[in-house]
Amino acid sequence: MRNIAHIGSFRPCLLLLFCSLFLLSNSPTSTFGAWRRISDQPVISPQGDSWQSAGTFNPSVIFHHGKFVMLYRAQDKHGTSRLGYAESSDGIHFTSLPQPVLSPETNYENDGGVEDPRLVRIGDTYYLTYTGYNKKDAQLCLAASKDLIHWDRKGVILPAYKGHWNVGWTKSGAIIPEKINGKYWMYFLGTSADKSDQTGIAYSTDLIHWTEATDTPVLPRRPGQFDSRVVEPGPPPLLTPEGIVLVYNAADDKIVYRTAVAVFDRKDPRKLISRSERPIFAPERDWEKVGQVPNVVFVEGMVRQANRYLFYYGAADKYVGVAEAPTMPRRGLGRSFCVLISEDLLVRKFPCHF
Repeated sequence: MRNIAHIGSFRPCLLLLFCSLFLLSNSPTSTFGAWRRISDQPVISPQGDSWQSAGTFNPSVIFHHGKFVMLYRAQDKHGTSRLGYAESSDGIHFTSLPQPVLSPETNYENDGGVEDPRLVRIGDTYYLTYTGYNKKDAQLCLAASKDLIHWDRKGVILPAYKGHWNVGWTKSGAIIPEKINGKYWMYFLGTSADKSDQTGIAYSTDLIHWTEATDTPVLPRRPGQFDSRVVEPGPPPLLTPEGIVLVYNAADDKIVYRTAVAVFDRKDPRKLISRSERPIFAPERDWEKVGQVPNVVFVEGMVRQANRYLFYYGAADKYVGVAEAPTMPRRGLGRSFCVLISEDLLVRKFPCHF
């Protein structure tokens, strides 16, 4: 094979030069390895004929006092939702309490209930964002607890119909667990004027009073793609040196829900760096395709365990499933290189110096 050192004497028929950066540390897939289910069956299923008879789904999970603690949405046959509590020593086999830990009590929760929990620990307090639904309005709410069982409501934190671009309901608050630039930040779901659901961002200095931070979604829908109809925050984001990693739930025009990842700037949570070009997780099992709402995997829980992450998701608005993904080693930017294709169709690569 000829040496490419003397390129000046090399007569190419085709010259293709491009610069390529490999192993991008801020790639949306660089935090997690491939996802796989670690249970072929649901880890939580409907039971009885009372408060969790119709569906048990959309879980949030946190590690507390040596156990995996799950809060999950439980729905009765009338469609009213409450939050159930379950514990596990291994993250797979869960035991539920016989009664819910949060039930509808206020005028913004009555009849519809309390839905779709997301848990984050800040200091010695657990904060729970959830949707309060009264069969008319769905609004993003907050509660706080020291033990994950007894909850102190803080009220509606982002009212419906009063946003900048989100002119409808508000849901799905994913709070970054540390302050950035002196503020707490939260990704949330809002409904825009075209009736699509997209991701916005709000900030707070005290975790109680929140202000919308932008005039447009920070993670918008993409027409014609897997996230063309719904772009909804999943679990509380991960803070990494390279960026803020947000797992999000996406639905297309056929309302098939899949999972994807977005990365935001570590110093400016409003700034999107990258996002998945294709889903990383999708409905496959029968119990993910058939239920109260077909073809749904909806991730709300994420726990780091040694060299893997466990992801907890609602399936078909009826069950709870669990998947895992290995952690990925931190990697810096790779080298740039150029490629030259010569008249003899030999491919050479060499460092670029631009």
